[in-house]
Amino acid sequence: MDEVQRMITLTKIENELRRQGYRLVAGIDEAGRGPLAGPVIASACILPEKFNLPGLNDSKKLTEKKREDLAYRIKEQAVAFSLGSATSKEIDLLNILKATLLAMKRALENLQPTPDYILIDGRDNLNTPILHKTMVGGDGLCACIAAASILAKVARDELMCEMNEIYPEYCFDRHKGYGTRLHLDTIYQFGPCPIHRQSFSPIKEIVSQNRIG
Repeated sequence: MDEVQRMITLTKIENELRRQGYRLVAGIDEAGRGPLAGPVIASACILPEKFNLPGLNDSKKLTEKKREDLAYRIKEQAVAFSLGSATSKEIDLLNILKATLLAMKRALENLQPTPDYILIDGRDNLNTPILHKTMVGGDGLCACIAAASILAKVARDELMCEMNEIYPEYCFDRHKGYGTRLHLDTIYQFGPCPIHRQSFSPIKEIVSQNRIG
């Protein structure tokens, strides 16, 4: 599939909703469900009917540089965009699914103007009166969700690089909190820090062993 056809396919759902009268269609996605440290961050994004974002795609399919370039262009061209987050402590308190939905709801609440319709990546509905549809793999199927996925991923990566300044021994700038070998080695060496998710393995086991010891 060439790039022109891919973009036609990527905008098909939003364009159909516009034909039905929904002028402001927002996409919502998150970044950071899987890491052992840091918040989960969600983004909501409303794209205009016409935009110029070559290469727009699911953030996981893009290089770091391409994500950063696209994030800049999305912010320039979007009708509106916003972020919402749930902290590692909220993740431990609520569980990752509920914390993810909380981050998405916060992103939606921060979005101005309020959208007419929402397309959400995943299968879990939001508690909102706004009409919405969930889409598994939506970040690869729908332009506004792809844009939201990029904004969320870039924002979270930037935050984890900031956390590296506070907790340099964990090398957060290199793995962004995911459970790489390097990250696991630092946890076993130094123990968890305040932004680690204590309800996640192996941190839960490490904390439990320390309490027993």
